[in-house]
Amino acid sequence: MPLHKLEHFDPNYRETFGGDDVKALDVYTQGGERIGSVADVLVDQDGRFRYLVLDTSLDFVSKKILLPIGLSRINYPERRVSVNGLSKQQIENLPEYREDAIVDEEYEEKVRNVFRSSTSNVIYDREAYNYQQEPALYDLNEQYNQTFRLYEERLIANKHRVKTGEVAVSKHIETETARVAVPVQKERVLIERVPPTPGGTVIDPNELKFQEGEVARIEVYEEMPNIHKEAFVREEIRVKKVVERDTVEAQDVIRREELDVNTAGELLVDENGGTTHQAI
Repeated sequence: MPLHKLEHFDPNYRETFGGDDVKALDVYTQGGERIGSVADVLVDQDGRFRYLVLDTSLDFVSKKILLPIGLSRINYPERRVSVNGLSKQQIENLPEYREDAIVDEEYEEKVRNVFRSSTSNVIYDREAYNYQQEPALYDLNEQYNQTFRLYEERLIANKHRVKTGEVAVSKHIETETARVAVPVQKERVLIERVPPTPGGTVIDPNELKFQEGEVARIEVYEEMPNIHKEAFVREEIRVKKVVERDTVEAQDVIRREELDVNTAGELLVDENGGTTHQAI
């Protein structure tokens, strides 16, 4: 049965899988050890995943190999692929995958022989073989590959600004009548006639000069008030905002889903809730 690279079979495979890209996932063992990444996928003529092309690096052994899809557990939300029981020896025994390799029935049988259990009762017949004969290697069955999501509620605190008021600061003019008192001085002329002393004073005729039109001048002043208005800064008003901080507490009842694992028989369950199997 011919195999095709995923991108050759479906150039828009990312849209087909809702934006998920299996070729961007890292590969881990069940114990959580990273052993490489997915380089490509080989699909059959119906578009079913048959092999993951892994670019592996385990214990200083690096090579590209084919991993039957049934031995993997693809988890897109966690962006990882978990592999059941891939060992260094298996990697060494697997034929190295190259871009120009011809993956025919003989090549696939070499891959299957590495992973096939010693207790397997499958007898390979090139003419009659089909993938359904070995579901452990090729089926994406629910037991190993379903993704189970657990949800929980959280209280999310956000803030938004709300206008609670407005302060407008302006000014207006008020008028009043002001009074001011200014003392002023006025000059006036006082003319006094002083009678001569009794008996009079004898004037020397030679000094006596009668003149007509003789005038005595005295300047008279007075103070006039000079009143005007001047503007002064009476007060300065500064307007600014201050931020007051407070803590608002809220509480609500939130829900969370927990995983319940029910087993039947003698199964070993690892800490991640999956069953542990012997290497195939």
